[in-house]
Amino acid sequence: MLKKKITCIGTGSFGGKATGLIEINGVLQNQIDHDKYSRIILDIPATTVIRSDVFDAFMKRNNLHSIAFSDVSDERIAHAFQKASLPTEILGDLRSLISQVTTPLAIRSSSILEDAQHEPFAGIYGTKMTPNNQFDTTTRFNKLVEAIKFVFASTFFKAAKDYMRATKHSTEDEKMAVIIQEVIGERHDSRYYPELSGVGRSYNYYAFGNADPEDGTVSLALGLGKTIVDGGLSWSFSPKFPKSEPPFGGISDMLKNTQNSFFAVNMGKAPAYDPVNEAEYLVSENIGEAETDNTLKYICSTLDSSSGRIITGIGKKGPRVLTFAPILRLDDIPLVDLVSDILRVCEEAVGDPVEIEFAMTFYQDKPHRLGFLQVRPMVVSNEDVQVSVDELKSENVLCSSPSVLGNGVNSDILDIVYLKSNKFDAAATYKVAAEIEEVNKALLKSNIPYLLMGYGRWGTSDPWAGIPVDWGQISGAKVIVEAPLEGMNSELSQGSHFFHNVTGFGVKYFSIPYSGEFPVDWDWLNSQPAEHETDLIRHVRITTPIKVRVDGKSGLGIISKA
Repeated sequence: MLKKKITCIGTGSFGGKATGLIEINGVLQNQIDHDKYSRIILDIPATTVIRSDVFDAFMKRNNLHSIAFSDVSDERIAHAFQKASLPTEILGDLRSLISQVTTPLAIRSSSILEDAQHEPFAGIYGTKMTPNNQFDTTTRFNKLVEAIKFVFASTFFKAAKDYMRATKHSTEDEKMAVIIQEVIGERHDSRYYPELSGVGRSYNYYAFGNADPEDGTVSLALGLGKTIVDGGLSWSFSPKFPKSEPPFGGISDMLKNTQNSFFAVNMGKAPAYDPVNEAEYLVSENIGEAETDNTLKYICSTLDSSSGRIITGIGKKGPRVLTFAPILRLDDIPLVDLVSDILRVCEEAVGDPVEIEFAMTFYQDKPHRLGFLQVRPMVVSNEDVQVSVDELKSENVLCSSPSVLGNGVNSDILDIVYLKSNKFDAAATYKVAAEIEEVNKALLKSNIPYLLMGYGRWGTSDPWAGIPVDWGQISGAKVIVEAPLEGMNSELSQGSHFFHNVTGFGVKYFSIPYSGEFPVDWDWLNSQPAEHETDLIRHVRITTPIKVRVDGKSGLGIISKA
């Protein structure tokens, strides 16, 4: 069952994200066999789109262009937008909407460039959630207005401006529509969240085991999808082989690299007033709270201390592990088949591989619900490159890996920016990000591509798991290497917006295993004269380009010295 629930306010463009939802709505309705999935209601959450002419009127009537295009801080821009007034002609529609809805709302960006064909704009602009549970309509209306202004302001935040510099567009080209969307989930005491959020891709650059790239990949997490799209820990699998174990080194490795906290909308005591904080109404909780909420039944397994085995379900006492095995292994709920069908029909409709986002709630006495949140095209290289296993350990190799994201050849890179291995400190990762940003800015201004090398996971939201950069801070890098370092070797989160942008810009991403089987020639790097150097990073420029070759079919990649 799929209901059409998309309405609009104002005139102008719907923006990329909203257009994608509108166009795919009929596809999901007509091309999915809903009788086959009678135990699951598939729908697009109730959605209202504020079209882009409202944004134009808001900017013009409040004289916001000067501060918006300036270099002042995000906070100053956000405060200026909060002081401004929305066009009066839409206020009645907004008040009418809010008077009819008392469940949490997600206010999302839908810019004219976002999610457009071959435009890798993902996660660049703001999304703000509001609990929308205040007793009086006026308070709920005011919170909605604040969230809309925040999303408008995010068009001009530093990360968005930095990101725009890596594209053929300028910030002046951008216009913002806004999506007001029902949050999929249920209330549990002071928390509101879905039991499951997911990101699916119809093409998987990191296929493992028996899976092929065309088999796709899905990442699942408990709670709001922020966990996945921010690059947090999630459970990834191929829809063709959902029962296969991810490549963990053992149970201790699994416990370390599976989700142990989740995001929810705060439905309890109101936090301190902070309308310019995107996470104002979000809370992060330990999965123990989810067990209290009785939301682990379909998604959790248990470590049996007596046998040392992971057992599907939560029937026994013991540490809980979010493996999603009750769904993936027991086939009680046909989620895998449904998501596979959705990916297939979306890919056929878009004409390219796609990435989708969804959320799900489970019920005992009525059909479960899967809310389809968005679809965007992926950019997949068709270049035919062949790399053999033997080549990975050949002479003249700077580094190589059997796990590389992307496909194709680069032979024009002279600049290499890397972290000093003997200076690295996980507590200094934000400083590392800031220093790399300055180098990136200079190289981007001169249109110079570069190779970026570091430790842990790039783009993570956890500074102890890697380097917490956003895409705009490294957007000039054409090749990225994630080198091994003790205590910082973790699985990539392919569901994140960061990795959508990696694929969208055609960046090759090397993840080097910690085994030591594929070393990095740090001595050669350190012997090159430095263009720029700090205590933490080094920028060198060589005289003859390195050669980067990535075989997207096998996942093998090699970077050769000149």
